[in-house]
Amino acid sequence: MEPIQSSLKKWMRENKNFKGHFTKIKQELLSSAEVSRLLRKHPELDEQSLEKQLMKLYEYHSQSKKCEKCPSLEGCINILSGYTPNLDVEGQQLHLSYDKCPRKLRQEHQEKQQSLVKSLYMPKEILEANLERIDLSDDDRSDAIAKMIGYLEDIQEELPQKGLYFHGPFGVGKTYFLGAVANRLSEKNIPSMIIYMPEFVREMKSSIKDDTLNEKIQAFKTVPVLMLDDIGAESQSAWFRDEILGSILQYRMMERLPVFFSSNYNLKELQEVFTTTNRGDVESVKASRIIERIKQVSEVIPLYGENRRS
Repeated sequence: MEPIQSSLKKWMRENKNFKGHFTKIKQELLSSAEVSRLLRKHPELDEQSLEKQLMKLYEYHSQSKKCEKCPSLEGCINILSGYTPNLDVEGQQLHLSYDKCPRKLRQEHQEKQQSLVKSLYMPKEILEANLERIDLSDDDRSDAIAKMIGYLEDIQEELPQKGLYFHGPFGVGKTYFLGAVANRLSEKNIPSMIIYMPEFVREMKSSIKDDTLNEKIQAFKTVPVLMLDDIGAESQSAWFRDEILGSILQYRMMERLPVFFSSNYNLKELQEVFTTTNRGDVESVKASRIIERIKQVSEVIPLYGENRRS
């Protein structure tokens, strides 16, 4: 804090207006309630010792302690923005230190939570989704909402082995539910990853060229909570179905790691989608294998209601 002391002393020397009011400011400082409490708590502090340390006393007194003088974190009035001063007394010596203010701590906590939710091509609206914005009075979605809230409330030290498979018509809020779950998990310090499936396919294909395919697959396999949005909407190549999606789901099934899904299809319909590849090949057994893995890592939850995008 020595550079701050030097800067304040220099400012006092150069500022004639401050010099003219120094005596008045000194009197107001020593008679303030804050300094009076300090003197009652530390009677060993005499007037002479305070005179020598007026700059420290002024630095402490003039700043906001609990953000009460600051309109916002960006508008912090303190010498160190986002930090609040502490004044300790040792004998007749005053010692100033600085800690992060409540707003700074809240900001860092929010940034930490946001860093726990990774996404691949998801809109900002979904990444900022929360349970408080969901209409709990919607009868059409009440069962799905109850399941989702129950799932989150049941999380203790270990994650449940299964996630949730939300399926229903277009626009009923399936993707938003995934975002709300991801953000509530972040409050419990549980990392998650949300992936939009059509873009996921393109990402995997492009990863072959830059040799990052295995690295990305490993990340999808091992993230504590994986969320696959709009499964069934992607182009159905046998390679992606078996080598990528099948591999990820197999690993997570064996390691008992939950997966969340959203889809316009129920599992029977999704199996039909997976059965025929984009080349026209019909592979019922391989499609059934994917569906069985989905059943092992998630619980099926129908989600109905009005189209909220119309």
